Amino acid sequence: MPGYLYVLRRKRERTVSKILLIFRKDLLVEWRSKQIFPTMFVFSLLLLLVFNVAFEFRSDVNFRTVSAVVWITFIFSGLLALGRSFSLEKENNAFAFLLLTPVSRSYIYLGKLLSNVVMVLLSELFILPLFFLFFLFDAKGISLSLTGAILPFLGVTVLGTIGFVSLGTFFSSMALNTKLRDMMLPLLVFPLIIPVVITSVGICSSILEGRPFGYYAFSLQVLVSFDIIFVLLCSLLFEYLIEDSGD
Repeated sequence: MPGYLYVLRRKRERTVSKILLIFRKDLLVEWRSKQIFPTMFVFSLLLLLVFNVAFEFRSDVNFRTVSAVVWITFIFSGLLALGRSFSLEKENNAFAFLLLTPVSRSYIYLGKLLSNVVMVLLSELFILPLFFLFFLFDAKGISLSLTGAILPFLGVTVLGTIGFVSLGTFFSSMALNTKLRDMMLPLLVFPLIIPVVITSVGICSSILEGRPFGYYAFSLQVLVSFDIIFVLLCSLLFEYLIEDSGD
């Protein structure tokens, strides 16, 4: 192997290991505290119950409306995890020590993003069976056409979650030093995630309606583009955001 390729490979391995260290640290902290997951699960269950009782979806299923319901549940439960992404390190000034480590701040963002995506996806894996049970299950069970829609639905859920969480992780660090950070995070995130949410709801609705892939292929490309742009832009801006915050 040429020398420059070996150097590039070693550099890439060190970069990935630094990101994974932050990722494992966040998941380990959450595993030991066991605070946010029960809260997210109970909150999601209550939201789905309220929507189910309020709209009585079993009598007349509207796929676009139920898609909006599940994404509203994803967003609100996900904000609970994002709000704690940096708040734990605010205590005892742990975030300042994290910034003193010889790690690029972009890697800190990517590690936080990865742990947040995993935590939000785990909560969504809990939400989705309840969603199908409450809104798409009738006396005959879930139809075969909907059974075939589960995997594409999961794929769109992952893509939409990456777009939503990439912005949420970035603005969670911005709201860290504000007095009303619990209120600031939704105000900062909601306006910017509207394109991701609308695109995800449209694709999920098309999948549940049994539309062919070509019908929503362009929307899927738009969603992937949102993910790439948001992750790259937030990782590049994170370093300047931390410097401006005065940490």
